[in-house]
Amino acid sequence: MRKTLIATTALMGLTAVPALSETIGISIPAATHGWAGALNFHAERTVARLSEANPDLEFVLTTTSDPGQQVSDLEDMVATRGIDALVVLPFESEPLTGPIQRIADSGVWVTVVDRGLAQEGIENLYVAGDNDSFGRTAGTYFADTLDEGAKVVVMRGIASTVDNERVAGFEAALEGSGIEVLAMDHGNWNRDTAFNLMQDWLSRFPEIDAVWAADDDMAVGALAAIDQAGRTEEMFVVGGAGMKEMVQRIQDGDPTVPVNVTYPPAMISTAIEMTALGLTSGAPMSGEFIIASELITPENAESFYFEDSPY
Repeated sequence: MRKTLIATTALMGLTAVPALSETIGISIPAATHGWAGALNFHAERTVARLSEANPDLEFVLTTTSDPGQQVSDLEDMVATRGIDALVVLPFESEPLTGPIQRIADSGVWVTVVDRGLAQEGIENLYVAGDNDSFGRTAGTYFADTLDEGAKVVVMRGIASTVDNERVAGFEAALEGSGIEVLAMDHGNWNRDTAFNLMQDWLSRFPEIDAVWAADDDMAVGALAAIDQAGRTEEMFVVGGAGMKEMVQRIQDGDPTVPVNVTYPPAMISTAIEMTALGLTSGAPMSGEFIIASELITPENAESFYFEDSPY
């Protein structure tokens, strides 16, 4: 209820505020994988909508494929565009913490999205999915579904607070279940990396009962490797973020993809809207805005399938 109220208030406020000539910088990872592609889609659509509603509210949107370039983009936003607020999803936590700290210290409002910084308390607003809940939801499904002694493998993402929180939640849910984690390694949110990693595990382990991939792009890579090896009847794969392909497979009753876990890329829209509302209306927007994860099952999959979604 709280999330709906805030989103509605933002939309109402942003169509009625006077022109204030404020500039919002937005820095996000490039569309190097599906979830990031959807993130870019929602960011661009939100900027277009808010620009039309508020002609004097300017936006500077940049995308990057590495942390060094993101630092350069942020420095350029401050030096050449004089941004009043920054909405940023750090490509990696550690190398972006110092630069964002300096921007915040200069008086710029900072909204951090999804991937937290290495130091707490820098940002004014933090908007994210619940990464602990994301991992815990998947882990609970494993603990409830698999027998004691079952063997699983775990694909982590890029080293970051997001990845750490997801894995911590997953491991906490498995405590006392008797489930054995055969291997855990980084698939880096990448299909090809995940494919190669899964191939290695399939060659090393004659028995695997399930795979947890902390992202749907990695799950796609894992599924391709399992299919190529002819071992689809031996194990299932649980990914996360509600990729359209995964939701469709759940709806179709595919036993290799029995469930999924939500983590909406549209959170970037929430972050941009809340930042814009805070700038233009003076409404209190600081703090945390956390979006809980849900388990997508055959019973509720229809409500999570969006035909027009790019992801």
